[in-house]
Amino acid sequence: PGTAAVGMGWALLGVGLLLAVYTLLRHGLRSAPRPRARPELRGRTAIITGGSSGIGLATALELARCGARVILATRSARRGEAAASRIRRETGNNEVLFMHLDLASLRSVRAFASTFLRQEPHLHLLINNAGVSAGGTTEDGFSLPFQVNHLGHFLLTQLLLERLRSCAPSRVVIVASSAHCAGRLRPESLGRPPPGLFSTFQDYCDSKLANVLHARELATREQGTQVTCYAVHPGFVNTSLFRHAPLWLKPLLLPLAWLLFLDASEGAQVVLDCATQDGLEPLSGRYFTDCGPRLPWPAGRDDRLARALWEGSERLVGL
Repeated sequence: PGTAAVGMGWALLGVGLLLAVYTLLRHGLRSAPRPRARPELRGRTAIITGGSSGIGLATALELARCGARVILATRSARRGEAAASRIRRETGNNEVLFMHLDLASLRSVRAFASTFLRQEPHLHLLINNAGVSAGGTTEDGFSLPFQVNHLGHFLLTQLLLERLRSCAPSRVVIVASSAHCAGRLRPESLGRPPPGLFSTFQDYCDSKLANVLHARELATREQGTQVTCYAVHPGFVNTSLFRHAPLWLKPLLLPLAWLLFLDASEGAQVVLDCATQDGLEPLSGRYFTDCGPRLPWPAGRDDRLARALWEGSERLVGL
């Protein structure tokens, strides 16, 4: 019994030391987020896609605290209604509501835009946040990540653009990623999964490059309208985005995510900066990180590719 007790004591000590090292690493490797002052947004209307969890939910909470009317555009009615209810309760802002949007269905995107334009007279902020990293094909025949992360948002933005113009100054914020560095877009095969062993990962990177180029081309086309646009890398954030990672990868990914990745509320800060900060208009079309505007990787600065992507996207969504 004595030996067993000593063994148990050593085991507990070992666990305690591991926890202590883990905590020190977690706080030592990640700098504390700087607090930001946000402007009053009463009378402003915002749409956030994927607003029921992760960065979208954290962004919605903060915009509601600032007094904005917030539309959570998300796929699951159960999660969307629960998130809207939680935000209303926590912020005391009753102008937070759920509207159904499934970006994997162009039919659903059109239905959402039609309902929104009929019911809501104003739109000042469109935050294209929803994203997936899973493989698969949509009902429209496109690769799932490319449609959800880019094509669905492209169509949504186009359908709401006239309303954004009529309520200007207004902004579009597109949640991209530094993963655009590995993106390779071929205009002749847009929307088709890339070949190869890492097809799903490549597809995700391609969709994030599309996000950066979409913001760039939209800014070019909206010059003089007071509709501005920003692509954002929120940092490496511990959200449910990678819930579809292979089972063998999860034991490696999860501890890393908890140790090094940002919380959703930290990742939301740069999205909120681009949505609310004064004086960003001259930087329309630029790519932002938590350090401010940054040059994207070379493919993300290719104006010819941006134009080809725009024209290809118009064709694919039937505009």
